[in-house]
Amino acid sequence: MGDSLCQEFQEIVSTYLMRHQSVLDIMSKCQESASRVNRAVTKSITSCGCLSVHTHKIPIPETADLSQLKQYYSRHLEGRMCPHCAENFEIEMGKALFYLTALCTALDVSLDDIMAKEKNKVEMLGKFNLT
Repeated sequence: MGDSLCQEFQEIVSTYLMRHQSVLDIMSKCQESASRVNRAVTKSITSCGCLSVHTHKIPIPETADLSQLKQYYSRHLEGRMCPHCAENFEIEMGKALFYLTALCTALDVSLDDIMAKEKNKVEMLGKFNLT
């Protein structure tokens, strides 16, 4: 079986990461890129207006059990990202993925293994995966 997309991406990131070799540089770039992802979503709401946030306290009946909780929760978003905002979000998310992958590489950890373990955990715990 061939390399997974994660493995291929990790190899490419390892090959082309030039400037940020120190784990400290990579960690700070992870923080910065995560902030830029948040900023891209925020600008979609506050500058463009293609998204809007409508939130309030979610009333959950005391009789609701764990299997019913999902029906009470909401994304609190209305609208869809316009093409410009979606493109900006994708660019910033790509950079965040790049630096997360670089951090895995610097620590000699397989991104593919992390994703497989997390997928298995979510599948195994199902609705009890409340983290």
